[in-house]
Amino acid sequence: MWRFSVFGENTAVIDEMGRQYSYARLEAEGALLVNSAKISRCLVFCMCTNEIGSLLGYVTFVNNRIVPVMLDKNLDRELLAALIENYKPDFLWLPSVNVGEFPGLDAVYSTWGYTLGKTRYANAFPLYDKLALLLTTSGSTGSPKLVRQSYANIKSNTEAIARFLELDETERPVTTMPMSYTYGLSIINSHLHVGASIILTQKTLMEKEFWRQFKDYEATSFGGVPYIYEMLDKLRFFRMDLPSLRTMTQAGGKLSPDLHKKFAEYADKAGKHFVVMYGQTEATARMSYLPYQKSLEKYGSMGIAIPGGRLSLIDIDGSEISAPDVVGELIYKGDNVTLGYAESGADLIKGDERGGVLVTGDMAKRDADGYYYIVGRKKRFLKIFGSRVNLDEIERMVKLAFPDLDCACGGVDDKMNVFVTNASLRKNVLKFLTDKTGFNHIAFNVVDVREIPRNDSGKILYNKLNEIE
Repeated sequence: MWRFSVFGENTAVIDEMGRQYSYARLEAEGALLVNSAKISRCLVFCMCTNEIGSLLGYVTFVNNRIVPVMLDKNLDRELLAALIENYKPDFLWLPSVNVGEFPGLDAVYSTWGYTLGKTRYANAFPLYDKLALLLTTSGSTGSPKLVRQSYANIKSNTEAIARFLELDETERPVTTMPMSYTYGLSIINSHLHVGASIILTQKTLMEKEFWRQFKDYEATSFGGVPYIYEMLDKLRFFRMDLPSLRTMTQAGGKLSPDLHKKFAEYADKAGKHFVVMYGQTEATARMSYLPYQKSLEKYGSMGIAIPGGRLSLIDIDGSEISAPDVVGELIYKGDNVTLGYAESGADLIKGDERGGVLVTGDMAKRDADGYYYIVGRKKRFLKIFGSRVNLDEIERMVKLAFPDLDCACGGVDDKMNVFVTNASLRKNVLKFLTDKTGFNHIAFNVVDVREIPRNDSGKILYNKLNEIE
């Protein structure tokens, strides 16, 4: 997947301590991992952090046709246990300090703060030959549904991203999102592809240490979901002196037009590039981008299709819409459209179920110049701080944990309204949601109501809930 030998002594990674790791060393350490552990094609759960050990495991597994499932290392342990039981991975690749949390795990190899642990399973499910990677679809809710990505999906999207962002080996992106998240992972993929140097940090943009590392290691770019840009606006980002910064990218949800315009104006005056993008895990990562030259002129737009891709709109009858400014469902075609979903280990043998076509579930319109604008979401998903969350799954989790109340969910991106019928349990529900998902409590607005409005057949009337908000 990556040509590490081509880039040799180029710096591949700079960690929080300023230690530099070359492409040649990354390749050599990967060979030691595979050969010492005697590991071949199988399923591995990668418990991810923005650290060198986590990155080593990911690139080594993909390059050696071992299929990783990328999960946040802080995923709720009950949810993780359910996923392990459902998919029966052969190994866990996890921080060495966490090995003791998994009784019966046989540590077979350790390096760079990470350990490969053998589970009690051995090739429990056959793997489709082209299956390369599995990513979650619903943020941190522990949904068993995973997206199946092929080697061709990753290669296609990686090359397209590197092309439209004009990446080369002089780039130094700094991590702002977890590598278990498709956007964060795509940044890693595309920069390794061109021999650039990735600055790995677990610090957040709210910490002074992040900005010290940014300046000391001369970061050239960062990416962010809408929440990150909202925080940057509050941090008075526009007053910062960041001479090494070249590019800012945004995806993971629709940025408000006002904020889009604000960052586009800053970039235009400061000589930086601001690139808004649109994507889904089901399309590996990116489907569209707004060229930085158009960022101010077309603020609010998700842009045009990535190189090699095609966007279109269909009406309620499935007919393609050709007229401008008509809202329809967004359809994407391209080699980066993933194979389909898995909901259990038995699904890992499945082949390509999409044929390169993705019905996105988003409603959009196209202007007379061919630029697309998202106007809403057809299905019941929200994006919370960049992670897509299924509202129906949240309802299910709450009802299972609190059988004495009724529950319904709604809201907008970065603010979920959770309606419950027992006022005395509001704080308990809020704590439960923050514990299970890992999201900050500000992402949830728990509202007590006398009853959840339903129609005669028992279906929740979500439009009436919106009136309560």
